Amino acid sequence: MIQKLHIQNYAIIDALSIDFSGRMNVITGETGAGKSILMGALSLILGDRADTAVLLEKDKKCFVEGVFTLAGKKEVVSFFSENDLDVEEEIVIRREIAPSGKSRAFVNDTPVNLEQLRKLSSELVDLHRQFDTLELGESDFQREVLDALAGQQAALEKYRTVYRAWQTAGRELTKLQEQKAQFNKEVDYNKFLFDELNDAGFKENELEDLDQELKLLSNAEGIKTALSKVYYELREGEQPMVQQLKSLQHSLQSFSAFHPELPLLSERMQSVQIELQDIAGEVERINDHINYDPRRIEEINGRLSMGYKLLKKHGVQTTVELVALRDQLEGKLRASLNVDEQIAALDKEVTGLQSEAKKLAGVLSKNRQAQTAPMEEQVNKLLRQVGMPNARLKVQLQPTVELQPTGMDAIEFLFDANKSNRFEPIRKVASGGELSRLMLCIKSLVAESIDLPTLIFDEIDTGISGEAARQVGLILKNLSRKRQVICITHQPQIAGKADAHYFVFKDVKGKHVKTSVRLLTQDERITAIAQMLGGEKPTAAALENAREMVGADARD
Repeated sequence: MIQKLHIQNYAIIDALSIDFSGRMNVITGETGAGKSILMGALSLILGDRADTAVLLEKDKKCFVEGVFTLAGKKEVVSFFSENDLDVEEEIVIRREIAPSGKSRAFVNDTPVNLEQLRKLSSELVDLHRQFDTLELGESDFQREVLDALAGQQAALEKYRTVYRAWQTAGRELTKLQEQKAQFNKEVDYNKFLFDELNDAGFKENELEDLDQELKLLSNAEGIKTALSKVYYELREGEQPMVQQLKSLQHSLQSFSAFHPELPLLSERMQSVQIELQDIAGEVERINDHINYDPRRIEEINGRLSMGYKLLKKHGVQTTVELVALRDQLEGKLRASLNVDEQIAALDKEVTGLQSEAKKLAGVLSKNRQAQTAPMEEQVNKLLRQVGMPNARLKVQLQPTVELQPTGMDAIEFLFDANKSNRFEPIRKVASGGELSRLMLCIKSLVAESIDLPTLIFDEIDTGISGEAARQVGLILKNLSRKRQVICITHQPQIAGKADAHYFVFKDVKGKHVKTSVRLLTQDERITAIAQMLGGEKPTAAALENAREMVGADARD
């Protein structure tokens, strides 16, 4: 609901503010007073394009600000969440146009782009102006109307849940099928590579260990010669080092009592002798285990040759990477065997979900079809009341080939303005005034079922008067009991139904003519309506008639 509208430096508006009623608001005034200018200013915060031509004073910026109440509207809450905006009970939308032509938009002082502004404002305000492209001609709105009349929001939500699950499962199935097709292309080659690696049977670090073993075997004779020489000099020479050291230690030990440092030296020599004796034993053991084996060398060379070829072929550096590649190929081959089972299971799930979705879609279609005749009858009756006796609405439902997010129906509202029996889509044949009144009739039927935004009707009364205008006023009044309504009108029968009556007038300030707006008191309302009935100087009869209109409204 829009609470306040502030306009500054727009067209012939210097500055004005309007506090709106939460029910039926009527705006009247003489032709040219600036009523359409108000709507033009309002359209700026609804996302229309800005132009510096609207600046009253060219060196000052123009701004239009609307204050709205959220009232828990789900779509608005979702918008704030999707756009990382803080949700507040009061929403302030502001649009500024600088003298340079630069335009900026804000929601609660946070800058937003025009697309965001249009999306948010469409949830807050529904502006009906002649010659606008209205949502009445859009299939989503037409479907929403039928579903609202059928009271099947819960059934629609259940269908959408199944439909989304079917879509998700279908995408997963397609992905698996594409994966299988790719597997089929690669399976023979992958099997060849896997068999080659698996037959080779390499273990982690095997090539690195074999390379080290080959170096040892290739130098076995030199190593054995060096080890034998070391062992000979330590233990078996003409004067073995171990024996010499032992003899020297004994000779020194016999004089240990005569010098305090000699016992320590003797112990150290004994330790060295024991260490050399141990080293000689290790050298002998190692020497016994080293043997030159040409057959083993040939075997290793063959194994290394195979391994190096595989490393080069697969562009890797180590045996670990080669083993990992083999395991990866094995996983792909297993996946190619398992994918058929997954596809079969998922295909069964997709088929089941599709069948359930079609069944639920059939229920939706049946309920919609049941509402077409009653809706046509009610709307056509209302059309006669609002001065369109020859106009008829026809609801066309045609089944679609594929499941859609809202079922299997293509819905089109058809319109015949002159009993010609040539029904055409509304957007092609209805005039601006006809569209506004038709929209009023339809929305009055679904006001309790659809969370409608503020409804603004700009000159909905074009081409009507008398009883038809009174009926439009009654419908607007009834609609305003459920939703906020703002109506620009020239008809006293409609003005008399207002909860709040605003009068637009031109005021001369200095050398300039500027538009102003004021909220009329009860007496001022009677006078304004009487002038709409009988001219600038209304007669006593016109005043009495106006008083009756306002009084009748008070009794409604």
